[in-house]
Amino acid sequence: MEALRRPALPEDAVRYRLFAAAAAGPGGEALLRRCAEVVLVRFAPLLAAYVWQRQPFRLRYVPRRGETPAHIGGTTLFGDNVEDEWFIVYLVREITREFPGLAARIDDNDGEFLLIEAADFLPKWLNPENSENRVFFYKGELHIIPLSETPEQDCDLSAPCPTIPQALALLSTRSEQFLAAEPIRAAVNKRIDGYPEKIQASLHRARCFLPAGIVAVLRQRPSLVAAAVQAFYLRDPGDLRACRRPFRTFPAEQRVMALVTFTRCLYAQMVQQKFVPDRRSGYTLPAPSHPQYRAYELGMKLAHGFEILCSKSSKVAPDTKRNVLSGPLWERFLRSLKEKDYFKGEMEGSAKYLELLHMAEDHFQQSVAPESSVEVSPGDEILTLLQTTSIDLKEFEREAACLPPEDDDSWLDITPDALDQMLKEARNESLPSTNEEEQKYDLETVAESMKAFVSKVSSHEGAEMPWSSDESHVTFDVDSFTKALDRILGTDSEELDSDDLDEEEEFDLSDGDDEGLDAGNQRQDQKVSPEELVGSLKSYMNEMDRELAQTNVGKSFTTKKRGASFVEAATSESAGPDSGAEDAELAPVDVDMNLVANLLESYSAQAGLAGPTSNILQSMGVYLPENTDHTGSSS
Repeated sequence: MEALRRPALPEDAVRYRLFAAAAAGPGGEALLRRCAEVVLVRFAPLLAAYVWQRQPFRLRYVPRRGETPAHIGGTTLFGDNVEDEWFIVYLVREITREFPGLAARIDDNDGEFLLIEAADFLPKWLNPENSENRVFFYKGELHIIPLSETPEQDCDLSAPCPTIPQALALLSTRSEQFLAAEPIRAAVNKRIDGYPEKIQASLHRARCFLPAGIVAVLRQRPSLVAAAVQAFYLRDPGDLRACRRPFRTFPAEQRVMALVTFTRCLYAQMVQQKFVPDRRSGYTLPAPSHPQYRAYELGMKLAHGFEILCSKSSKVAPDTKRNVLSGPLWERFLRSLKEKDYFKGEMEGSAKYLELLHMAEDHFQQSVAPESSVEVSPGDEILTLLQTTSIDLKEFEREAACLPPEDDDSWLDITPDALDQMLKEARNESLPSTNEEEQKYDLETVAESMKAFVSKVSSHEGAEMPWSSDESHVTFDVDSFTKALDRILGTDSEELDSDDLDEEEEFDLSDGDDEGLDAGNQRQDQKVSPEELVGSLKSYMNEMDRELAQTNVGKSFTTKKRGASFVEAATSESAGPDSGAEDAELAPVDVDMNLVANLLESYSAQAGLAGPTSNILQSMGVYLPENTDHTGSSS
């Protein structure tokens, strides 16, 4: 029920909450607020250089509500760039490592998405219904609170989820007992492995032919490129009204070549979307064969995004940003950055120093500024920067003459082989070489894997794969099976339904009532033992086998010692047709051979594409080689 009462998160949002592991005293609010400032200063070098897709990482004080204690946290919309979500997971893990007094929870609209990442290694008792308030980052490691503290109660799946104070009390006293299993932690750590170096790898630098005003704005606020891309990418007909006339804010006359830093997600959104500008806008494109066509196209799209943002501006006063950056909080933040050597020894006033300062201002305004400050829209921020920033067109043109080379965008094209390799790496599987496949391939492995798969338990929640940690075997209760057969075969006349009685009446009316009663009494007096019942069932099955063996269905199966049965059948023709046919009918079916043959036939029909056979076998670690017979004949 707690999951039903939990406020719904947007589809593309991640929520993070950091609690004091130990119970906070009277000054808990001030301590948490101060902790949020220290955290953001500590990670400012990473956060200031990061380009967010929709919203930045923010930490705000949240007072106590119901059973949820006071904490610091926030919610970030990551849009189409899921890497923003996993970067936040990395940040939260590192925060709990740097500040061991904090325990963190992180989730999204899917719930405990960290458990989804490690789904192959979770214990059997853990499911979405009972995982609420059990998963925490504490001291840099993932912890999972079990169902109960006593092993004999671990199977009580109806146990209520703990409250957050209860979970925090357990973590603060016995956290080593709740450390997640190594495979679970490894799966989560693998997903965020590579940070913070991965931040630079996720960026893409491309040349754009832009109005000089946009170049000046991006010098001050590089992160505004994300808002402009989103405005263009998610535009509607109403947004394009401002682009069906000569641009008021960014006219096309004064354009220069510049190097713009995107994230890979933003760059892909810009490149992959086709757009033809309105002639009245003043933006024209050269022929596609032009060497700078891509730069002109990107610049045109980005200019449309900036113009759309400015058309939505509410005309906030230009000194709004200055007010935010003139208080004691900003001074304390800037002093802390200098103590952390954020400026890397650059001389105050130099170009590199000013670049780092602008990034720090951007980060402070988005993530550290107090809640009481007025939140400025991107359009308002752009207009404010245009009024306070000088634009030197000749300087921009000189810089355009010696721009560094742009990044290669071949990563946009993925071959089928590269995609397969990515999927294998995501599933932590290695692709064997062709020689290894030929040497280690064994048809018996296919048959044994399918038998193991069929013997596992399946339900509405899915089927268990053979490598599952559940080692329980399927049991066979003879008494229960016999009782079930009794009910099916109707050995007791009391269990016959009305349809059976009606059928008996139709066929037995001529025998008289006395004979029907005598037959019923005789059936009641008969007591069939379980052994006799099973033997009778086997005789029925054998009779069915004899009948099916004479049909096309029976002949389609491969039987054991098929060659021997053919010889015996041929030599016994003189003795009589019935004896040879009976021997052929009684030849046992080779189950393994039929299974493998059918699997190979199905796999061959897939023609190299995904299908049921390859999906089931690959999920069990069995890889079938290519059909060399067909490939050889085609070549």
